Amino acid sequence: MNSDLVIGVDCSTTACKAVVWDQTGKAIATGRRSYGLEHVRSGWVEQNAEDWWTATSAAISEATARAGKDRIAALAITHQRETFVCLDDAGRAIRPAITWMDIRATDEVEEFGTPDVHRITGKPPNPTPAWYKLLWLCKHEPDTIKNTKHVVDVVGYLVQKLTGEWVTSWACADPLGLVDLQQFDYDENLLEMAGLSRNKVSRLLPPGAVAGQVSSDIATKLGLPKGLPIVVGAGDGQSAGLGCNVTAPGRAYLNIGTGTVSGVYSAHYNHSMAYRTMGGPVPGTYIFETFIGGGTQNVVWFVEELSGLDKKGLEQGETPEQILESMAAKVPAGSEKLLCLPYWTGAMTPYWDGHARGAFVGLSGVHGKAHMYRAILESLALEERLLTGGVEAAIGRNIDDIILLGGGARSPLWCQIIADVLGRAVKLAREQESTALGAGIHAAAASGLFKDIRTAADAMTGVDRSFEPDLEKHAQYTSIFEAYRSVYPGLKSTFRKMTENMS
Repeated sequence: MNSDLVIGVDCSTTACKAVVWDQTGKAIATGRRSYGLEHVRSGWVEQNAEDWWTATSAAISEATARAGKDRIAALAITHQRETFVCLDDAGRAIRPAITWMDIRATDEVEEFGTPDVHRITGKPPNPTPAWYKLLWLCKHEPDTIKNTKHVVDVVGYLVQKLTGEWVTSWACADPLGLVDLQQFDYDENLLEMAGLSRNKVSRLLPPGAVAGQVSSDIATKLGLPKGLPIVVGAGDGQSAGLGCNVTAPGRAYLNIGTGTVSGVYSAHYNHSMAYRTMGGPVPGTYIFETFIGGGTQNVVWFVEELSGLDKKGLEQGETPEQILESMAAKVPAGSEKLLCLPYWTGAMTPYWDGHARGAFVGLSGVHGKAHMYRAILESLALEERLLTGGVEAAIGRNIDDIILLGGGARSPLWCQIIADVLGRAVKLAREQESTALGAGIHAAAASGLFKDIRTAADAMTGVDRSFEPDLEKHAQYTSIFEAYRSVYPGLKSTFRKMTENMS
């Protein structure tokens, strides 16, 4: 039997998905396992690294059993970026992994976040890159750094479990903030400042490269073919872009996941406060990316903490989100003069302020849960308008094509709000698991099913429906946007005072 299928593994913030893809980008089988986050204290978010492997191995086993192992040609992995774990010589975690959501290193950002670091890494100073958290560990947990033998991203951790090799791709590792993006290699000074050396970090390969073969015992355990090539992909944001075929200028992906990520392609390196620069999923290219520290996590928070809707008490087939969406659809644009600031985990592009937090502004007696729910959806669309305009100004060209994906894109109301706020059509990705599809594209190219990554992306991706803007509502949102863009500047000093005086 021919090996004509590939597996794309997406080890994300709260779950691992393994999807078996055919050569047209159709999902043949899926496996999924969830895991948790630990909010240690305000702004500190950690995770048990062993859960990554437990969930990944279970998801792969489930997907492979459904598809049949004999047709699998390769397996590629994408992952939650910036998250890292410190391991001992045996590969065991010395402490819990520190996630991308963790913003404890605000002091380190202010002390070490220089223009030179920005120029080298492409990352404006902010608490998300692991480098600042490693500096925090050097100061607050020196024994952790002293006893660390390996610092790995999620892909590096999983590749070692699968193959025994300490390998990742530069498009997976560069979000850690340790990589010189013009050289696609570690910066020696940044490693040294974090108490590390090359023998403590994973070897870097181009995205889409074969890291090794699955070990015999793991192949047997997971039901994989013996000697299966294991491919290193790119971080989940870049991989989602590949799954939307963002491999040429003028096209952007907008991934409404736990956080909200948008990126555009570039063939050349540049850096700006308007975006963060990432290694592209096609070797030698870049992604200019904006990031909102909020997305579906804001919706989940509202449902669980404030909606008062008990899933157990709802009629069969209904979800709290569906009920709230129906209610919010009846609320006029602008939520009757209620604005929300979506910075649940700090402000990213373009402000890079780890002290910032979420807020509702304009609450009055007329507002209820439907208004607040709609205001959350609108806030992320308004923020995206701010960011898209900033990127277009920085790159000197319009973004003509916007492809929506992620959990939030399953909401027709949210998609329509985005189109109305941006004043342009937005298209829904044909495959909503575009992040895992991006990994599948890497696997398909690496296994020789296609001649290269771009050819694989052309064959395996597509778009579904389009949401056209309501021009009358766009005019309303343009006025609302002028009010929205003044909210954060007006609260900036308040956020800092709260951090300094209310700890």
